[in-house]
Amino acid sequence: MTTVAPLVEVDGLVKHFPGDRGPWPLARRRRPVRAVDGVSLRIAAGRTLGLVGESGCGKSTVGRSILRLIEPDAGRVVLDGVDVLACRPRELRGLRRRMQIVFQDPYGSLNPRMTVRQALREPLVIHHLARGSEIDRRIAGLLEEVGLDPAFADSYPHELSGGQRQRVGIARALSVEPSFLVLDEPVSALDVSVQAQVLNLLSELQQRRKLTYLFIAHDLAVVRHSADEVAVMYLGKIVEQGPAETLYRAPRHPYTASLLSAVPVPDPRASRQRIVLQGDVPSPANPPPGCPFHPRCPHPRKNDRCRTEPPPLRAVGPDQLAACHFAEEPM
Repeated sequence: MTTVAPLVEVDGLVKHFPGDRGPWPLARRRRPVRAVDGVSLRIAAGRTLGLVGESGCGKSTVGRSILRLIEPDAGRVVLDGVDVLACRPRELRGLRRRMQIVFQDPYGSLNPRMTVRQALREPLVIHHLARGSEIDRRIAGLLEEVGLDPAFADSYPHELSGGQRQRVGIARALSVEPSFLVLDEPVSALDVSVQAQVLNLLSELQQRRKLTYLFIAHDLAVVRHSADEVAVMYLGKIVEQGPAETLYRAPRHPYTASLLSAVPVPDPRASRQRIVLQGDVPSPANPPPGCPFHPRCPHPRKNDRCRTEPPPLRAVGPDQLAACHFAEEPM
């Protein structure tokens, strides 16, 4: 997808969760939930890949599986030439310095019994990055870098606003000097005005520290100006991927087109056709045969082939991939 050497390579990532048993003692276990079903991604060094899709499509599971916060069932994850899934616990501990995560909930991701100073001190001590008075200097520098006064170091999470808490979460991720960050819906729990501030902060940090981002979001509008490339997920699979400007201008998968049609337009006089999908998202424990999107697909050429033959993720234009039998045809 890009000529820049990838820092992160993901091939055939799979994660299935075992199904629960029914309410009866002798009930059979339900089918496994196919949360991630063969996802492959490339993220170039210093670039941002936006991973978008509806809630429950598996995008957060992808991010956590890459970091091994969740152990994947199959696939391959390589970070700058190192096979992440082959690392033993001691090797993985050292590798975690290079890959960090910013969680969606800025309150739930912080220990309510720890001050900001204690939360930022912990990774510095664990990874032997500072000692003595150097720790306090590093903490003050991290807070200033994310736009907070160092006086916040002695505050508890409940004493901070949502935006301030998220800035602390970003500072904690940066404390171990990573090269790769998974941003798991980092602004979805924030007010709109605060969202813009945090997005600008993440962009500045990326340029200053030469960071690589996997930006997970359910809103295409959030990643439009942040991502260099965008991958769209549906029911555990990538259904479209390409450069951000190309994908926004000319989507080739009907699911992507429907997501884009739901993005609010700032000009109230602008007219745009709204694509309303019918029906509910199928269960990942029982995905439909053929194209997983076919029960909701509004494409006029949808036919029996869509119901029986799964479309491969294939090239449909320069640097653009789509998993649709009719991706070259107008929708």
